[in-house]
Amino acid sequence: MSDLTQYRFSFGPWNISEGADPFGPEVRSPYTLEEKLGWYRPLGFEGVQFHDDDVVEGLDGLEHLQIIKRAREVGQALRDHGLVAEFVAPRLWFDPRTIDGGYTSNSPAERQYALDRSVKAIDIAREIETPNIVLWLAREGSYVRESKNAKTAYARILDAVNLLLEYDDSIQVWIEPKPNEPMDHAYVPTIGHAIALAYQSADPSRVSGLIETAHAVLAGLDPSDEMAFALAHDKLASVHLNDQNGLKFDQDKSFGAANLRSAYNQVRVLEQNGFGRRGEFIGLDVKLMRTQKQDGSMAHLANSREFFLHLLDKVRTTDTALQDQLIADRNYEELEAYTLRHLLGVSARVFEGAAPQQLQSAAKV
Repeated sequence: MSDLTQYRFSFGPWNISEGADPFGPEVRSPYTLEEKLGWYRPLGFEGVQFHDDDVVEGLDGLEHLQIIKRAREVGQALRDHGLVAEFVAPRLWFDPRTIDGGYTSNSPAERQYALDRSVKAIDIAREIETPNIVLWLAREGSYVRESKNAKTAYARILDAVNLLLEYDDSIQVWIEPKPNEPMDHAYVPTIGHAIALAYQSADPSRVSGLIETAHAVLAGLDPSDEMAFALAHDKLASVHLNDQNGLKFDQDKSFGAANLRSAYNQVRVLEQNGFGRRGEFIGLDVKLMRTQKQDGSMAHLANSREFFLHLLDKVRTTDTALQDQLIADRNYEELEAYTLRHLLGVSARVFEGAAPQQLQSAAKV
């Protein structure tokens, strides 16, 4: 059997969206969760990412037994389709009680709501058979610096993480950092912050990180270096691969669509460091273009997975001996040129052996 990593892929049902944005309404018709689950395997995916209310719609208005009943139904649907749940994330940014943060709100009642909602997410996760809880701290931050005591806010986030760890000693908490949006300035903005929080938690072995490409770009950081940092601490639980065209709103473009070189290096760092060998998923978090018609609602997912596999082939077919020699010679100019040629599929130098004067003449032509 090949010793190469056999990657598994996941995405969340929200990735098959209706195309609404802050400036316009839906442009496509919605699909039910059951319909979406039927598309995972044909697209080459086996893992499903969930928010708590992706599993149980309207859960704030339901009793505990009603929540458990619906979660069990979704768990059975996953098994029927040969799928597994990758994680459950409490959605702590939609409810009016979370407009100023959940865990870090200045209101004790609102902080209690966020904790109660997070516990419900763990109950749901048990029923769909995943131990993984993702915390995207979407509104844990400030619009006005003076509105919150940041030191106290960090302590409250840590308290929330510890409460979840204590509630169920089998869960894993994955922190997904993002520097801004929807909050002006977010607490825990990078993977370094998330890992520091993990080490300070009651059980550091059960707290790690999930890195999204676009979130790293929005922080002005290189996604592959962020992944490498987490891998160095053995705390990269999962990834959300996508792309981002500059420092603007979180675009969630198809993987590789804006920066193919960056995408290549993300695949490279994952492959070279054994990510996926313990069953970790290559997760996608990509938005379908608003202009796409209804019948192409899954194209961005198929394309992103395809591009990952193409780039994986590029990583695996790199001339490592040549690369090592160029590094030893500190010939980084040629190393970069080799990388670009390899990505472009150019097999030989166009100006092999040409004198400098000839190169200058060719450039003028």
